[in-house]
Amino acid sequence: MANVKIKWLIYTVLVGLIPVLSRALIWSISQNRTMNFLNAADFVAFGLILHISNINEIEHFNDHERSWKTMHNGISIAFISFYSVLFACSLLGQSNPGLISVRSITYFSIGLSLVSFLISFSVYDRISKIELIS
Repeated sequence: MANVKIKWLIYTVLVGLIPVLSRALIWSISQNRTMNFLNAADFVAFGLILHISNINEIEHFNDHERSWKTMHNGISIAFISFYSVLFACSLLGQSNPGLISVRSITYFSIGLSLVSFLISFSVYDRISKIELIS
C-alpha cells in the first residue's frame, strides 16, 4: 500500500514541484530578488502533472470500477481545462499588467493546485488500498 503512495510522492509530486522549488532556490540565492517568489505558471504545471498522472494511473486500473474511473477522469479533464484558462490569464496578465491581476491568478493557481493535490492523493489512496486487497 505504501509503495504506490511513495512512488506517487516521488515520481509525481516531487517532479511536479520542480518549477516551484527551482524558483524558490533561485529567488533565495539571487542578490536583487527582482523575480517573484510565486508564479502562477509553476503551480499550473504542478496541477497539470497531478491530473495527467491521475488519468494515466486510472486508465491502467482494473475495469470493475468503471463509474469511479469515469468520474475521476472527468474531474481531471475539467481541472486540466481550468489550468489552461489560468495559464492563458497568467500570460495575459504578464503581457498587459492592467488587464488581469497577476496576484489573483497566482493565488487562485495555488489554491487549485492544493485541491488537485488532495484529489490526486485520494486517487492514489484508493488505488493502493484496492491493490493491497488484490
